[in-house]
Amino acid sequence: MEVNMKKYGADISSITEAQARIASFIHKTPILSSDSLNEISGRSLFFKCECFQKGGAFKFRGACNAVLSLDDDQASRGVVTHSSGNHAAALSLAAKMRGIPAYIVIPRNTPKCKVQDVKRYDGQVF
Repeated sequence: MEVNMKKYGADISSITEAQARIASFIHKTPILSSDSLNEISGRSLFFKCECFQKGGAFKFRGACNAVLSLDDDQASRGVVTHSSGNHAAALSLAAKMRGIPAYIVIPRNTPKCKVQDVKRYDGQVF
């Protein structure tokens, strides 16, 4: 029996491949600084503003890469996740952009706004 020893860690080539794969689907988000916070901290601070990313969070980058990495047969079956927040919305949006279903298992106590985000991107909530 042959075992598939797929690598789980990221290396520079897999990062470069992912960047190329998702480039046309994501926003290039700004890096900002604050003179006031720099002065308070005594350091130069930089903030990657992923709140401006599609879906409102960096989670869209990973979800988009995962969805686009699926072959057509895999993608045709849709994607599934368990999440109560940004990953649920991100996966729903990435699936919608690829034209495949997203099945999202959400805890009962999830805030309604998070559930609405998933539904806005056509995710099927369970």
